[in-house]
Amino acid sequence: MGDWVFAPRVLPTLAYLVLLPLLISLGVWQLDRAEQKHQALAERAAASRAPVVDLNETPTRLASHEYRRARGSGRFDASRQFLLDNRIQEGQVGYRVLTPLRLAGQDRAVLVDRGFVPIVGNRQVLPDLPPVPPEAEVAGRIRRGPSVGIRLGEPADNAGEWPRRVQYLDFDYMAEELGYPIADYLLVEGSLSNDPVVRRSGRDAWRFGPERHEGYAVQWFSLAAALTVIWLVVNTKRKHKRTTGE
Repeated sequence: MGDWVFAPRVLPTLAYLVLLPLLISLGVWQLDRAEQKHQALAERAAASRAPVVDLNETPTRLASHEYRRARGSGRFDASRQFLLDNRIQEGQVGYRVLTPLRLAGQDRAVLVDRGFVPIVGNRQVLPDLPPVPPEAEVAGRIRRGPSVGIRLGEPADNAGEWPRRVQYLDFDYMAEELGYPIADYLLVEGSLSNDPVVRRSGRDAWRFGPERHEGYAVQWFSLAAALTVIWLVVNTKRKHKRTTGE
């Protein structure tokens, strides 16, 4: 290349061959994460447009009905409610109130997430729960519910007492304690007017939306391109010209 020669050296080339696949794989991974979230948002949007599920008439499972709007009628089991611990809302620490709704005409119940109650004063004293009517018709959305990274110990820390304070969702445990079968999801009480999936745009629906992952992918691919340029520059030298005397 004119006065320049490309002569790769061992150490820079080894470093380049190690780092380049790593940067490219990180970029591809971010694109894959972005695609997963695009797909999940599309599924949520499709669920929002789908007809409302009648829980008294239609067998439902989380795998096939997640995010679907649903309604059910029956009797609340107010004597046996669960408090999902370690929830935060508007800077306050508290519980999500989960109340079994025994569906009319069914032999099972669904846990209704009725909202948040804060911890006031002594943590050992459980808060008063919002009252429930003996019979009710509830509308909401089918959701997986909050999850934890690692489950340590038993779900409840006040076994034998009601309301039962649980550290994580374990539907098998809850059904055993209630003495009757329950659905494998939560019915999050509310309507489309206060549903964050419908109200927010796809960009803001999650803290890390698809666009954020796509931006990270561009950064990783840009670093891979910059690394290639650096490798080429480091290994390209000007030719030594010979001088001749008279």
